Amino acid sequence: MGKKLISQRRGKGSNTYKAKSHTSKAKGERPRREEIGTVIDIENDPGRTAPIAKIEFEDGEEEYILAPEGVSVGDKIDLSREAPLEPGNCLPMKEIPEGVPIYNIEITPGDGGRIARSSGTYGFIVAQERDKVQVYLPSKKIKEFNNECKAHIGKVAGAGRTDKRFKKAGEKYHKKKGRGKLYPKVSAVAMNAVDHPFGGSASPGKPKTTSRDSSPGRKVGSIKASRTGNKDN
Repeated sequence: MGKKLISQRRGKGSNTYKAKSHTSKAKGERPRREEIGTVIDIENDPGRTAPIAKIEFEDGEEEYILAPEGVSVGDKIDLSREAPLEPGNCLPMKEIPEGVPIYNIEITPGDGGRIARSSGTYGFIVAQERDKVQVYLPSKKIKEFNNECKAHIGKVAGAGRTDKRFKKAGEKYHKKKGRGKLYPKVSAVAMNAVDHPFGGSASPGKPKTTSRDSSPGRKVGSIKASRTGNKDN
């Protein structure tokens, strides 16, 4: 009787491969209050790619937001509906002109922000309608939102993060671990024959099509393929 492959034995969503959310400092959503706060610190959050800004309000309460480019300690962040168009301020999208970069965009009014939250990302409004706005997203798609949805002005800080190369395998290991990713990954052809059907020295040229009734350890590649190759041939 065959055995399952290591990727099959891992399963889906086990605790080993879930992101360590308890290490995150804050959700990074838009604070619910509509006041003016002061940036008192810019901090790193292990659970995300962008830095976060700690804001202190007049009553002494502190909140976190995703830090935009150009904001430093001591700057004011206005979360009211009449805020000026300055980096970090939050406004309903009906109050934001077309072409102004925005980030942390709400999908539904009041959800705190769900889109354009990674380092260096942003979108911008391309059209205003009666009660809708069309936004050009980082995915290069145009999506329609309720014009009462809020967004922050500017771009998420940390652009160019991916330009820095990993100098050691340990750096990449800890990056993947913080986000619940498996690292390192071993390719099938680099495994031994006992661990994977594509492994072993005789693996090159071996067909990857397998039967539907084959054992779990053989079900890799094209399972019960009716045909393979280019359709032009």
